Amino acid sequence: MDIFKNKNFTWMFLGRILTNVGDSLYAVAAMWLVYDLGGSTFYTGLAGFLSIIPRLIQFFSGPLVDRLPIRPILIYTQLLQAILLLIVPLASYLNFLSISLVLIITPILTSLNMFVYPAQMAALPKFLKEKDLTKGNSLFTIAYQGIEITSNAISGILIVLIGAISIYVVDAVAFLLGAYIFSLIRMPIEKNVNPQKSIRLEQSIVSKYISELLDGLKIIIFTPLSRLLYGVIIINLAMGATFVVLPAFGSDKGGPEIYGLLLMAQALGSLLGALITPYLKLDNIPIGLLYANAFTLSGLAWGLSIFAPWNWLTIVIYGLAWIPGGVTNIVINTVIQKGIPEKLLGRVFSATISISGIASPLGGLVGGIFGVLVGSGYIILFSGLMVLLVGVIWFLDSVTRNLPSAIEIDHSTFGTSSISGYSKSL
Repeated sequence: MDIFKNKNFTWMFLGRILTNVGDSLYAVAAMWLVYDLGGSTFYTGLAGFLSIIPRLIQFFSGPLVDRLPIRPILIYTQLLQAILLLIVPLASYLNFLSISLVLIITPILTSLNMFVYPAQMAALPKFLKEKDLTKGNSLFTIAYQGIEITSNAISGILIVLIGAISIYVVDAVAFLLGAYIFSLIRMPIEKNVNPQKSIRLEQSIVSKYISELLDGLKIIIFTPLSRLLYGVIIINLAMGATFVVLPAFGSDKGGPEIYGLLLMAQALGSLLGALITPYLKLDNIPIGLLYANAFTLSGLAWGLSIFAPWNWLTIVIYGLAWIPGGVTNIVINTVIQKGIPEKLLGRVFSATISISGIASPLGGLVGGIFGVLVGSGYIILFSGLMVLLVGVIWFLDSVTRNLPSAIEIDHSTFGTSSISGYSKSL
């Protein structure tokens, strides 16, 4: 592909692959290790809830991503994650590994990663022309989902063969390699800001920081696009609840292999959605209707998956539920990158991901608690019904139905030409 002739994009792409290996493997290993040490969905729910801390950090990371050099962010976050990962096998070797230690380290690891995704997405427009953004986003998503498929496919097997502890060592190596790859990136030189317009550090640095955070919030909350955000919050509640009971559900169905296959199906569905998106010509479809159709179908498959009489059919139907999410992820990233000025992308991506994603830990806590009471299968069923309900509401809501298509969106769509004091009524 011509896009890979761009060396910066190529290094970013390869670095993303390596860090996604680490992310995917330790996410599975940590959740299984917590369930294995604690023996209850309560602890997996607690582990999911603790990830609310990284979401808050990501919200506040936006202005930092916009201000700090992207290359050092990518390098040092990978190095720190590698060091932290090695604490778990060391603790196991020295016989002081506990569920508390895993619960403490996991959100710290995820917090460091919260800087990486906004930095990568904010860097793409610096490397690519606007016409290549959809392709670049698609490749990034494919890389993420492809690695997740591979990692989830083998994670259950690795847990059986070498144990969850050894996976942490593999993860550390992946992060170290990722740091090296990111070190090869050469960011484009930007024009120096006029010194007379620079803000003195000793004057109102806190108010400036808060102002920039609010800028990102204004763009995503005070526009009709927020209708999608509110629905995504509910969907993420369902995702969080499902994720924390999946180890128990997989264990009931056969063990870590089934758990890994369910995660593989989830990633495969998202990957398939990302792969087909460039060929579906969705730029002309109103994004509100696209989301409504996508998640109505997703919710149906999600909830019905637990009623399948065979494990293989449960895995297939559950995987189909994630295809719509793979499609909409590509579309919404392109929408934001086209509609938001480059200098605001870091804070907008951070605010968007944080606000929509903060529901997932809350859903995880609720799902973990009720999973003890009613069983993991019912939590997955109720989660699917919640997603279905969101899709139906989007269909019924006139504001959502009238949202423009991706091809119609530019900077004026979000009112970013005069972001200061921006307040567009819903």
